[in-house]
Parts: sequence; structure tokens; C-alpha cells
Amino acid sequence: MSPLEERRRPPTAQQFVLGELRRAITTGRLRPGSPIRQDALAEEFDVSRVPLREALKTLHGEGLVTYQAHRGYFVETLSLDDLREVYRIRELLEEEAVRQAVPRLEAEDLARLERAQEEVERAATAGEVQEMAAANRVFHLTLFECSGMPRLVRLIRTLWDATDAYRSMYYGDGGNRERVVTEHRGVLDALRAGDADAAVLRLDEHRAHAVTALSTVLDG
Repeated sequence: MSPLEERRRPPTAQQFVLGELRRAITTGRLRPGSPIRQDALAEEFDVSRVPLREALKTLHGEGLVTYQAHRGYFVETLSLDDLREVYRIRELLEEEAVRQAVPRLEAEDLARLERAQEEVERAATAGEVQEMAAANRVFHLTLFECSGMPRLVRLIRTLWDATDAYRSMYYGDGGNRERVVTEHRGVLDALRAGDADAAVLRLDEHRAHAVTALSTVLDG
């Protein structure tokens, strides 16, 4: 049985397709600017075109895909201004999430963060870009979820969705992977010490390095 078949389907075909399309975009399997081949995807997901079209409308509303008349849907391509705006909004929202999370962290929360970091480091060493991107997402969202502010976390997750495909490109460089590992370790040290100011500072630096590298990708 394939990994796709092994995942438990949500209650409806539309939700299933929506999750699979979002995953394909955020992991970089469907790259920015690439066309959405509806017939091929309907066959891959074993669904009709109806739930696929509905899922694409949802992703269009989220800004992950764009629609061009007579040409169909394409994976959204960010401009430099888009990228910088997303990361600036993330900076504002994530600082609040971290400051709320740090005093609430318990031993089990830190253990979950450490397990996510172990997977980040394993994937980084193996050069497994998509696996590293997925583990990185788990690391950060685990921290944000400890804020006890689910609405805030949903907003942050939407912003992450908009740039995850680019983040996978960032991890394609070995030097960037090493930097991420080192920066995560610094964040963990701050969290273990209960130092919210240090954690915010480390994460600000973490995002700034990513923006610099991703700006080069987008400029190219």
C-alpha cells in the first residue's frame, strides 16, 4: 500500500483532495508557477473533477494557487514584496505566540520539541529536503501551539503554507541546512532556560537568514 493510501482519508472527498493538494504545494512537489493538471491529479487521488475543483477554489482563496482564464490553475508564485510581507507578519504574530508559550512549557512540550529537532537534524544530515521541511514545520508549530492561542496558530499556519514550497528550496543547500540545525539548537537552549526574549531573538535571526536566501531565489 502506498503512503497516499495509508493516510486516513478525511470525511469527504473534497477534504481529502484539499489536504493532498496543500501537502503537494507546501512540500514543493508542485513547484511555484507550475500548472495544476486536473485530469492527472483526479486520477492520482482517485476522485472526480468535482471535489478537485472545489479544493482548488479553497486554495485560491488561501492564496496558494492562482487562476488564469482559459489556462486554468497554477501554483502561486510569490514576489519579493510578497515574501517580505509574509515574513514580517510572521515576525509579529510569532513573537506573541512565543511569549505566551514560554511560561507554559512543560517537560513533555520540551521533549516533543527535542524529538522534532532530532528529525530535523537526521533529515539535514541525509540531505532529505522534504522530510527536513516537514520536521521543521513540526518543530515551530509545536512551539506555537503551546501558546494556548489556537486562532493565532491558525493564522501563523496559513502564512507558513504560503511559503513552505520556497522553504524546501532553501533546504536544498547544504550550508542552509547546517545553519537551520544550529539556529534551532539556539532556540531550544533559550526555551530550556525559560528565556522568552532570547527565544524571540533567535527566531528573528532564523527568519532573517531565510528571507535573505529566499530573496535570492525569487530574484533569480
